[in-house]
Amino acid sequence: MATEDTSAPSWREVAVARSLDPARARAEGRVQRFLDAALELMNTSPDFTVQEVVEKSGQSLRSFYQYFAGKYELLLGLFEESVRATAEQLRAAVDDIDDPLERLHTFAVEYYRVCRPAPPKARSTKKSPSPATMAAFAQQLLTEHPKEASRAFVPLVALFEELLEAAEKSGQIRKGLAHHRIAGVVLESIMFNIFATTISGASAKADADGAEGLWELLLYGIGTDRPR
Repeated sequence: MATEDTSAPSWREVAVARSLDPARARAEGRVQRFLDAALELMNTSPDFTVQEVVEKSGQSLRSFYQYFAGKYELLLGLFEESVRATAEQLRAAVDDIDDPLERLHTFAVEYYRVCRPAPPKARSTKKSPSPATMAAFAQQLLTEHPKEASRAFVPLVALFEELLEAAEKSGQIRKGLAHHRIAGVVLESIMFNIFATTISGASAKADADGAEGLWELLLYGIGTDRPR
C-alpha cells in the first residue's frame, strides 16, 4: 500500500486558495491560462521569464503572483499536471487487461514510451512538455525539493503499487517485496532511461525498441539463478 500522505493539498488547490476572488471557476481559468502560456514557452525556450508568461497569458504580473510564488512554483505545477496526465494515460492502457503481470508489463513499456525523446519535429506540443525538459526538472526536484517531488509522483507510485499488489496476489511476482521502494526504483529507471544512451555511448537509433529490453531487465535482472 502507498504510504505517501495524499491528503496534502495539490499545487492547484494552493494556487487557487491564494485568490481573493470568490469565483473559484474564474480563478481556475486564470491559473490554467498561466500554465498554458508557460507550457508553450517551455517547449520553445526553457529559460523563459515570468514576464514572458504574463505577456503570453494576457494577464497581469500582479495576477500571476496572486496564484504563484514564482517561476519555480509554476514549473512545479506543470510537472504535477504532467505526472497526473501520464498516470491517467497509463491507467487507461492497463484497465482492459486481465492478467496482472501483463498489466505491469504494459505499464512499464508505455511509461518508457512516454519518457523516451520523440523526433525533433514531434518533440514539442502545446499539450505536454518535452520528456527531456521534464526529466531535467524532475532530477532537480528530487535533489533539491524531495518532499514536493514525492507529492508530485503520488499518482504514478500509487498506480504501480496497485499493479504490484495484484501481481503478488496472483503469484506472478515474489511475495514480501517492498512495493513502495520497488515503485520508486522502477519509475526512476524508466524515467531517467532518457539519459541511458548518453551514459553508455549507444546510438539512439539502436535504443528505439529498448522498452522490452528494459522490462526484461526489471523483471528478471541479470543473474541466472537466485542464490539460496
